[in-house]
Amino acid sequence: MQMVFDFPVHPRYGFDNFVVCGGNEVAYRFALMLAGSEGHNLLYIYGPPGSGKTHLLAALGKSLMAGRNEGEHVSESPIPYISFRELDQLYRGEYLAEQSSRLAERFNDAPALLVDDLHLIPDNVNIRVELWQIFNDFFNSGRKIAVTGLHPPRELPTLDDHLISRLLWGLVARMDVSDDDSRRLIMKKLAEDRQVSLPAEVIDYLLRHTCRDIPSLMEALESLRRHALSSGRKISLRLAREVLVKAET
Repeated sequence: MQMVFDFPVHPRYGFDNFVVCGGNEVAYRFALMLAGSEGHNLLYIYGPPGSGKTHLLAALGKSLMAGRNEGEHVSESPIPYISFRELDQLYRGEYLAEQSSRLAERFNDAPALLVDDLHLIPDNVNIRVELWQIFNDFFNSGRKIAVTGLHPPRELPTLDDHLISRLLWGLVARMDVSDDDSRRLIMKKLAEDRQVSLPAEVIDYLLRHTCRDIPSLMEALESLRRHALSSGRKISLRLAREVLVKAET
């Protein structure tokens, strides 16, 4: 259960290896501003699955944790985090009104509030009240808040108007990497991170013959990498065709 709330700071998830393109540059700049000391303490990022929202949230958590560890009192604990995708692991499906908030316990004394997948918050008044109270505690104390979701604040389902209004007080940015140039940049970066040589013609082939969302392209790249390693061959257009044909059969 603990892994749901301690942000999985992965070496790949940092500002330095985030692929900046036209569709995510504003969100990237806003996240950098939140990580710094420029007077901003609230950021909401929205966009479709695979657009890099969790990467930016992780990069922000990693940066804030590094900044916290620069002082005299170094903490080994990661910054708490929650995704509403896994909320059942905390409540086990029983969202009962409690004297003490389980969410608040997880974020007790945390330097930042990092919330992923806000669009998946249950349609439950107790959870909404808990989130509102935690949000207010962090906001009023000037601590950093970063939230992600699929939709802009006014289109979030099951969210109370006062929280929607509060989200609009901060920085709001949309992420969209649906254009081919952005996808090519991301594929090149993913290949570099895996120390894989990925020819441009293979990238174009994958864009034409696989689902074009980033998770599907990542899965195709991983299949190519595994097949190349197991067969001792370089990634080529011929190999890509073989792997995709095999996947379809």
